[in-house]
Amino acid sequence: MSFIASLDVGTTSLRCFIFNENCQIKGSASELVELLNPRAGYFEIEPEKLWLSIVNVISNAIKDANLNSSDITCLGISTQRCTFLTWDSNTHEYFHNFITWKDCRADGLVNKWNSGLMLKTLNTLSYGLYILTRSKRFLAGSVLKMMNGQVTLRLIHEIEANPKLKEAIENKTAVVDTLDSWIIYKLRTGLAKDLTIQHITDITSATATGLFDPFTLGWSDLMKMMFGINLSLLPKVVTNSDDFGCVHESLFGTRIPITSSVSDQTASLWGSNCFDEGDMKITMGTGSFLDLITGKHCQASIHGLYPLVAWQFKNTKLNDELVFCVEGAAQDTGTLICWAQSCGLFNDPSETSDIAHSVENTGGVYFIPAFSGIGPPVNDYKAASGFLGITPSTTRAHLVRAILESIAFRIAQICEATKSETNYNMQCLKVDGGVSKNDFICQFLADLVGISVERAVNSESSVLGSAYIAGLNIGIWKNRDEIRKFRIVDKLFKPREEFKSENRERMNIWERSVERFKEWY
Repeated sequence: MSFIASLDVGTTSLRCFIFNENCQIKGSASELVELLNPRAGYFEIEPEKLWLSIVNVISNAIKDANLNSSDITCLGISTQRCTFLTWDSNTHEYFHNFITWKDCRADGLVNKWNSGLMLKTLNTLSYGLYILTRSKRFLAGSVLKMMNGQVTLRLIHEIEANPKLKEAIENKTAVVDTLDSWIIYKLRTGLAKDLTIQHITDITSATATGLFDPFTLGWSDLMKMMFGINLSLLPKVVTNSDDFGCVHESLFGTRIPITSSVSDQTASLWGSNCFDEGDMKITMGTGSFLDLITGKHCQASIHGLYPLVAWQFKNTKLNDELVFCVEGAAQDTGTLICWAQSCGLFNDPSETSDIAHSVENTGGVYFIPAFSGIGPPVNDYKAASGFLGITPSTTRAHLVRAILESIAFRIAQICEATKSETNYNMQCLKVDGGVSKNDFICQFLADLVGISVERAVNSESSVLGSAYIAGLNIGIWKNRDEIRKFRIVDKLFKPREEFKSENRERMNIWERSVERFKEWY
């Protein structure tokens, strides 16, 4: 019997599951990730504390499965994207904590670049090239804006704010690691101090940083020209079938092959069995991420959707396969639920669906979910959050329902933007992640978008996806057909025609409410 350890490093939780070759869970372990918030807009993770948690979670999962580390056939890794660290290659000194994808410390720099002459010139030149070529790639460039969710400007901000880092960059001793790259390095070196191992990152993690060009499949020369970032400081980009090495024996007493490393959203695509062009899923975790497979076509966008490499394999049973996707994100989903709970609106998130159903509507209350601004198709990172329409008759249930409806409204916005840009006929929306367990949100979303929402029994698709790819790469499974049989649907939420008109009108009012909260800062 083969056993796969699948490690998922999320923003709020760290989990490891042990699967057998029939994809049955034999053991698991988890720990909360301590997200530091030293000042407003800063979201960090302390590296060594995270590392100790990673080792503990893997070890505890193996114990929970009643196995030894030598029984583990391989390890798959799924990580959050756009979370990065810089450190000194000589001293191994960290220049700062992990700066996560939710961090907004570069707001001032983002605004400066977006209003600067260089970006305006780039937009103008891109539009001219679009007129000549009619290429959507240049049309997307004509409306290009820098965003805080990507690594680019947060890295520049940190270099400007940290003299030691600036010196290390100039001396070429600094290492810029994405989270997956750092984890692979730490696993491969273990407790050894004298190993020299090349830093690598998989292409699905690199493609989301803003430093990588999915059209040319390499670190962007444009980013080097605009920001002066030395691309040699970045990890080598590899495919999802590359040789990721082995876990050093000093950690668990034996060498464990690392046979996959993928971004959390790619892992979620695989965990949801989204393999074919036109397949789509939405992960509802800390944020909501819609990913639509566009096949061999890299989709440029003018609405703020992001073209990504969904996955890439070379010289494997899947042959040479390069697949693209387009992604739209709502940065605040699980964070809204956690915030509402901390405010005392409910004791447990599992209560929220029943609370929302306890009232017929929100009583005219609308909530704007913009703790991190509002992404596509609104694309306003200065927007504020808040309730609108509160009256003396407003109850706790109205507020809770307004928050849950706002999550569905944002996802529906992204669905509509994706459909208009790609012209794919959406047949089914597969959902996963912790928030997808909420029946009210799933049904309300189905009524809004007019297509069925499918939720699997196992909603932890990122863990499943990294296990699938790890097992395929090492030969536990021969092809994707052997994987498809593992997906079991928990519930299918079908759109209800009688609610379509009412919910559409509510969304129209909500979108007008959003206008009042735009350009707040």
